[in-house]
Amino acid sequence: MTSVARVRSGVRAALAASVSVVLIGACTATGDDQAQAAQPSGQPCTAQPNGTPVTDVPPPPGTADRDLATEPEIATGYRTGMTAVTTASYAVSTANPASTQVACEVLRDGGTAADALVAAQMVLGLVEPQSSGIGGGAFLLYYDAESGQVQAYDGRETAPMSADENYLRWIGDTDRTEPKPDARSSGRSIGVPGVVRMLEMVHAEHGGTDWAPLFDPAIELADRGIVISDRMADSIADAAAQLTIDENARAYFLRPDGSPKPAGETLTNPAMAKTLGAIATDGADAFYTGDIARAVVEATATDSGGRTPGTMTEQDLAGYEAKERPALCTPYRGAEICGMPNPSSGGMAVAATLGILENFDLAGLPPAEIDADGGVPDPEAVHLIAEAERLAYADRDKYVADSDFVPLPGGSLDTLVNPDYLADRAGSIDPGKSMGTAQPGDFGPVPLGVPPQEPEYGTSHVSVADKYGNVASMTTTIESAFGSFHMVDGFLLNNQLTDFAAEPVDEDGVPVANRVEPGKRPRSSMAPTLVFDRSADGERGDVQIVVGSPGGSVIIQFVVKTLVGMLDWGLDPQQAVSAVSFGAANTPATGVGSEHPAVDGSDDGAHDALVQELRDRGHQVSVAPQSSGLSALRRTEAGWIGGADPRREGAVMGDTTG
Repeated sequence: MTSVARVRSGVRAALAASVSVVLIGACTATGDDQAQAAQPSGQPCTAQPNGTPVTDVPPPPGTADRDLATEPEIATGYRTGMTAVTTASYAVSTANPASTQVACEVLRDGGTAADALVAAQMVLGLVEPQSSGIGGGAFLLYYDAESGQVQAYDGRETAPMSADENYLRWIGDTDRTEPKPDARSSGRSIGVPGVVRMLEMVHAEHGGTDWAPLFDPAIELADRGIVISDRMADSIADAAAQLTIDENARAYFLRPDGSPKPAGETLTNPAMAKTLGAIATDGADAFYTGDIARAVVEATATDSGGRTPGTMTEQDLAGYEAKERPALCTPYRGAEICGMPNPSSGGMAVAATLGILENFDLAGLPPAEIDADGGVPDPEAVHLIAEAERLAYADRDKYVADSDFVPLPGGSLDTLVNPDYLADRAGSIDPGKSMGTAQPGDFGPVPLGVPPQEPEYGTSHVSVADKYGNVASMTTTIESAFGSFHMVDGFLLNNQLTDFAAEPVDEDGVPVANRVEPGKRPRSSMAPTLVFDRSADGERGDVQIVVGSPGGSVIIQFVVKTLVGMLDWGLDPQQAVSAVSFGAANTPATGVGSEHPAVDGSDDGAHDALVQELRDRGHQVSVAPQSSGLSALRRTEAGWIGGADPRREGAVMGDTTG
C-alpha cells in the first residue's frame, strides 16, 4: 500500500469511527458543551470549557423592527474571559464546535487543511444553516508549504446568463415593480452556488485523503439529527415570518402551528443526507447537473407564496466555474499581508486601510486595561482606524467589482494599494475631526459612478493549519441569515445577488461598477487573510497568522481590528478576536459594539468615555451590538495558538497543549 493510500485508508476509518462521537455530543448538549461531551478531556480535538456562558445583550432602542431584507444575522451575546488555545502541530477554528471537531479529526488522522475544509463546510451547513452551506459561495486563501505558494480560490456565485442590469430592480420591462415580496426573498436574489465546485478544485490540488469519506460525519448528522443551539434558535425565531413562505423551510425550521422550533429540539434532515451522499459519490457534478440541479432551478423559479421567480437555468449551473486568482499581498509593519482579490473587495480594503495606518504610530496607542477580553481601545486609535477605513471603502465603493467585467484603475488592484498613494490618502486624515464621508481617489476620467451603499451581511469563517505546514483561511456564505429563504433538497439557497447594486447607475446616470450583468460575480467584502514574515529584501518568510470573519460589509473592519491588535498591540489571537469591535464604512457612522463588556451602551452610549470622545471628534457613533465570527491562529515556536469569537459558538481545537 502506498503512503498516500495508507493516509486515505486511515482517515476513512477514523472518520467512520468518529461519526458516533460527534452524534453523541450533538444529541446531548449545545454550544461548548456539545464538543466537550464528544471526547474525554485532554484528548486531541476536544474543546475545553472556555469563557463564561453567553451573556445576552439587548439591542439598543429602535432596532426591534429591523428590516430582515437588509439587516445582518442577529447578535446573540458575548462570552467573557475566553483564553487562547495552544496546540502542538495542527489547529482549526470554525463557528461551531461540532464542525471544528470533525475538521480537527481529519487533521489528527493525517488529512490536509484542504481535507478539513471539505468536512467542516458540510457540517456547518447543518449546524448553522442560517450562515453558510452548499447553496452558497466562498472565498479561500490556501498556503501550500511544499511549494511556498499562496493561492486564492474564488467560489463566488454568479448571476444567471439571463439577468440584466434591472434584474433586481423590477420584475420586467412591462411590470416595473420591485420583485416580490422583496428582492432578497424572491428568486431574483439567488445566484449560481459556487462553494461545492470550489472545494472540489481545492481538494483535487491539495487534498491528501479520498473525497467521499469527508462527507460521512455530515451525512450521519443529517440522518440522525442535530440539536438546535441557542444561536440557531434565536435566528429561527427572528426569521420565522419569512421562513413560513417557503414550504420546505417552514417544515424544517417551524412547528406545525408556525411557531419557531426552540433550542434543544432535534432537527433531522434526510434530504440533506441524500444530497451529500450524491456529491460524495459523484463529486461536484452531482450538484451542478442532474436531479439536484433541476431541483435548484425549480426552487429558484417558484412563484409560490407570491414570490417573483428567478431565471436561473440548468445551463447556468452546469457552466459554473470556480476560479483561481492571484492573491493580493502587501507589506505592513515588516510583515506581508495576503488577502483575497476581486470580486471580493475585502483584501483590497484591508490592505488599503493598513497601508494608510502604517503612516501613524498605532503601537503608541494600545488599549488600556488589557485583559482576556482585549481591554479598552484608545479613542485616538479608534479614530485613526475608522478614518483610514472610510478612505479605503470610498475607493472600494467606486472602483472594485468583478474585473472580468469592469477594469480596475491602472488595470490592477496594485493601483489602489500603492504605498505612495496610501501615504497621500493618510495625509487627508485630521487627528482631531472625522471626515464623515470620504471621497474616492482621483485616477483621472473613469466612467464609473458611486452607488448608494448596498447591504451585505451574514456568513461564516474557517481557519485551519495542518501538521504539514499548510494553512487555509476560508470565508463561506449564503449571504443574509437563511439566504433567500428558499430551501431545496435539504439546504438553503443564497440571496447573494443582492450584493450587486440594485440601481445600475448613480444619481448622475453614470454606470456603477457593481451593477448586475449576465454571468457576473457580485462584489463581496469577505476577507480571508494570511500573514507572513517578510525579509529585509522583501522575500516572503514563514506563515504567521490565519484570520477571517463573517459579517458582510463589516468584515473588513473586524479583520483590521484583529490584525492591528496582534501586529501593533501585541495581543494574543483570543484577545485580538475578543476585543471591542469598532470601525466605519464610508458613512458618518462609526460602530462601537456594545455587546462587549468594556462598552456601556446604555442611553445610546451617553455614559461611555470612548463613545463620547469619538462623538467629540465628529463621529456619529452607533452602539448596536455586533455579530462578528472571527477566528485567528498564530504560529508560535511550539506550535499554534488560536482564538474563536465570543460573539458566536465557535471553538478552537487541535492537539491541544493548554
